[in-house]
Amino acid sequence: MASRSERRRPLKIVTGVSGSPKVYDAALDPDRSTLADAVEIARIAEAHGFDALFAADLLTFGAQGAIGAQEPLIYLSALAAVTERVGLIATVTTTFHHPYNLARLFGTLDHVSNGRAAWNAVTSSVGEENYGDGELPGPEERYARAAEVLEVTDALFDSWQPGALTRTDSGARLDPALVRPIDHAGRFFTVRGPLNIPPLPQRRPVQFQAGQSAGGIELGARFAEVVFTSLATLEDAVVYAKRIRSRAAELGRPHGLPLIFSSLHATYGATEEEARRLVRERVEAIDLDAARSTLEDMLGGVDLSELPLDRPIPDHVLPDVHAVHRRRGRVEIFTTLARTGKTLRELIIAAQDTGHWAAAGTPEQLADAIEERYTAGVLDLIGLGGLDDPRTRDFLLNGLLPELRRRGIVAPEPATGTFREILELPPLPDRPTARSERVPA
Repeated sequence: MASRSERRRPLKIVTGVSGSPKVYDAALDPDRSTLADAVEIARIAEAHGFDALFAADLLTFGAQGAIGAQEPLIYLSALAAVTERVGLIATVTTTFHHPYNLARLFGTLDHVSNGRAAWNAVTSSVGEENYGDGELPGPEERYARAAEVLEVTDALFDSWQPGALTRTDSGARLDPALVRPIDHAGRFFTVRGPLNIPPLPQRRPVQFQAGQSAGGIELGARFAEVVFTSLATLEDAVVYAKRIRSRAAELGRPHGLPLIFSSLHATYGATEEEARRLVRERVEAIDLDAARSTLEDMLGGVDLSELPLDRPIPDHVLPDVHAVHRRRGRVEIFTTLARTGKTLRELIIAAQDTGHWAAAGTPEQLADAIEERYTAGVLDLIGLGGLDDPRTRDFLLNGLLPELRRRGIVAPEPATGTFREILELPPLPDRPTARSERVPA
């Protein structure tokens, strides 16, 4: 646990942007695009000192609200043109993409945004029916591939040595001797390189990673500069942060990495009583049949249809986490929660936040909850949504954020520079100075 005096890096604020059917109907509004609401959110976020925009992704139709989900890299490239300062975090899978293409795509986003690109690398739990033979590789296979993808993309980003491209009076001068092949030959990929786009403003995009299973923690400890997490309680956050940072230190990563990024599902009230009422109304409005299906998914696809609502789930119904093929980290979260004795009804309610941190109260009370994690050293970036709703936006922009600034948790003025500089990340490791054979992980 860290004291406030040790926490020199201000808390960074992130909000989500994505395409959705609710913002566009060609028949009703032919002059409006699916980008319109996101442009408005992006401009509001930048004007009020947010540090980044985050685009999630899913690769299949209809699952978990994914109808209308759009490709994050293209979406954020469009938002780069209407913003100047905020980071741009794109969620892109390593399971269904080639690392050379990924390096070119993220490198281009870094160029068009003047050094604001970030990659949230995921291994995907859906979408295999659209890529090849329709079988999703197991978690171990997906994480092994992800490690090689990140190894290759890092090598490609570093294939341009300092001084390879210099400015002259007549334009630019290239020294080909300083642009080197990576000569990668691995289990999944053979990539000669080098990268065929100019060196990036940030050298590499900021590396985010999402995944809380054992494989996800290993991948994040090895590569991530920021990990996107589902940590419902402070205790969860402390245990997770200690585990992944200890492993990162064993791997020789800089002190304090990876940074911890958690999303807060906040319910705002002018008073504590109003916040409680809003939570109660949300619970009363739950469609229990649909919500039971959500919980079944959180538990890896078990059948809960015949179980009574007001009794705990019998242990024999709960899955063996190690045998789960998809979303193993999320299954572990809800299996652990089920074994605390919560009833099926309580678990259905908890599943509405899909394992994420949730809190309700006045802006001051929510600031207390945020300060607790920030002071404990387990919260470096926070995801705050609701800019598309006038009521929530007012509480957020005129209540919570000013309170966090007053307490010195969020900087009084937004940081500028590349996204790396905004996050105050440690320097990247030195580039290799000569070709070397790849050492298998």
